[in-house]
Amino acid sequence: MNNNIKTNTENKIIDGRQVAEKIISEIKKELKLHNNIKPGLALILVGNNPASEIYVKMKEKKCAELGYYSIVNRLSEKITEAELLAHIRAYNNNNKIHGILIQLPLPKQINEMNVLEAVDYRKDVDGFHPVNAGRLMIGEKCFTPCTPAGIHELLKRYNVETSGKNAVVIGRSNIVGKPIANILLQKLKGANCTVTVTHSATGRISDFTKKADIIIAAIGQAEFLKANMIKEGAVIIDVGINRVEDQTHPKGYRVVGDVDYKACYKKASLITPVPGGVGPMTIAMLMKNTLDSAMKRIYP
Repeated sequence: MNNNIKTNTENKIIDGRQVAEKIISEIKKELKLHNNIKPGLALILVGNNPASEIYVKMKEKKCAELGYYSIVNRLSEKITEAELLAHIRAYNNNNKIHGILIQLPLPKQINEMNVLEAVDYRKDVDGFHPVNAGRLMIGEKCFTPCTPAGIHELLKRYNVETSGKNAVVIGRSNIVGKPIANILLQKLKGANCTVTVTHSATGRISDFTKKADIIIAAIGQAEFLKANMIKEGAVIIDVGINRVEDQTHPKGYRVVGDVDYKACYKKASLITPVPGGVGPMTIAMLMKNTLDSAMKRIYP
């Protein structure tokens, strides 16, 4: 079965919603074939961060749509680290739970790395445990962080020629920048690139982006990547989600990415919009990772 998206020169948009819906449809078909499998996902939310609450509700809704067994554990922002670790251990030992997700950020009194390390790496469907991060770096089977996995899936399904191409990643976070750089280095379809990682200490980022065939923008600065920073025909993946004031908008702001979309659209061969590009892929890949865990495809 060919899961790739047909493209033409008139439409440069990489439609993350369309690909995400296709992945969810594929998961539904697989669940029908294996109706004795019921993936289970535990979502842990500490505190009442409004953005985190929205993300958790979206994940909870998608679990319900797929018929997954899900638990949303909403905990006080005053919880101690020891208490949070006890919750995680309980899910590690729960056979109904195949995936554990800790919604970040965490309150200041809690050491984030201690929490991520406490999750059983075999249930680490977010791909943040040091075991999975290390296995990704050396090219072994592992759970891959959902946003980078989604980017990789978009490149594959849009038939982007990546082998030997110059890929520039803007940003070096553990959530996006570092893992997508490691994915693009692997000898895989949709990867096998020559990769450069740029960041806040890079002198002239445009010196690198002007030579890039593929640019992954994940720097967290609204409309940072301008048209004069890219070459004709580049593939642009925008990971950013930024609010900028706009009094002409009913909400008083608009959401933009890390790419000056309108200007870069003219020069790019393919480009992701914000919203509707990478965002929908993150939840789709979380659902896929949870299914893979339930099927014991990563760690038998």
